[in-house]
Amino acid sequence: MSDTLEPRLPTTDELDGMSAEEAMFAGANQDGVQIVHRRDRFPIPGSKAEKRAELGVSLAFAISFLAAVAFIVVFIAVPFQFHMPGKGSQTFLIYTPLLGALLGISLLAVGAGAVLWAKWLMPEEEAVQDRHDGPSRVEEQMLTSATLISGFEDTGLARRSLLKSSLGLAGIGLGIVPLVALVGGLLKKPGNQLQTTLWTTGAPVVFANGARVGPDTLQAGGIATVFPGVPGGTTAADSPTLLIRLRPDQVVHARKGQAGFGWGDYVAFSKICTHAGCPASLYEQQTGRLLCPCHQSQFLVTEDAKPVFGPATRALPKLPITVQKTDDGGTYFVAAGPYQEPIGPAFWERR
Repeated sequence: MSDTLEPRLPTTDELDGMSAEEAMFAGANQDGVQIVHRRDRFPIPGSKAEKRAELGVSLAFAISFLAAVAFIVVFIAVPFQFHMPGKGSQTFLIYTPLLGALLGISLLAVGAGAVLWAKWLMPEEEAVQDRHDGPSRVEEQMLTSATLISGFEDTGLARRSLLKSSLGLAGIGLGIVPLVALVGGLLKKPGNQLQTTLWTTGAPVVFANGARVGPDTLQAGGIATVFPGVPGGTTAADSPTLLIRLRPDQVVHARKGQAGFGWGDYVAFSKICTHAGCPASLYEQQTGRLLCPCHQSQFLVTEDAKPVFGPATRALPKLPITVQKTDDGGTYFVAAGPYQEPIGPAFWERR
């Protein structure tokens, strides 16, 4: 029976006298790693072939940086507001695809640069290792440190300034991109946009196609989604309003101060659920209930859209409406004033 001889562990004095690569070999041997093959890509540093390879890798990192910069420019400069066809610029259609494509190019380029770096510039090496257990001694820790130092030297960053600069640029670009996306929306003060809508006194009540809405438009028990007939009114997220024509047997018990908000047998409420902002537009004319399909909140129209079921805790805001005659003799609905309270989720409720 023969004992297996373990490699002799170099002393600390011997390690101090070794180069990083020599110590790396000694550490690999000590750790049961056999380096089968190792060859420098460019035995003579600074050759034209090495510079061409470095330029190729740097070009990939530069592309990553430029794509990241383009992402930031698009995020800030390209219009993203929705417009109906024929009613404004349609450049918003390319906004999200452009952002996705540029971010993809940036990530792909930095990944390609890392792969090409390993294939073109770092030493070619094949190694095998035996598994073993046990704590590491101080000498082994020094060998591990030497291995890491040698690995860093293999990257060539210390002497390849172009590679270092291009990698830094790519890192800066990719680092700024998420900051722009996360913080960009906070740079502009919202002003009173969260407390007001485009519904103002005299704003025409129109359908999504811009057609005016009059008292004879709906039948008893009917419902329609309407918008303010002002620029941007049909596309603003806070504008959708439900115009409801009550049945003859229905009477609305108005909340305090809102008795005159309806007109005849018509009432109008915000379509945006006060729970989570979903469209509360499913209407049961027999029961007079508005249902929100997202979380099943229900609002009783005859109680001025008071919540009677589900997680919503605040009534739907009511829009004051009246009628106005036009020069052509027609009679159409207009807003008699703005919403008297912020629309949307119940966190806006203030006591």
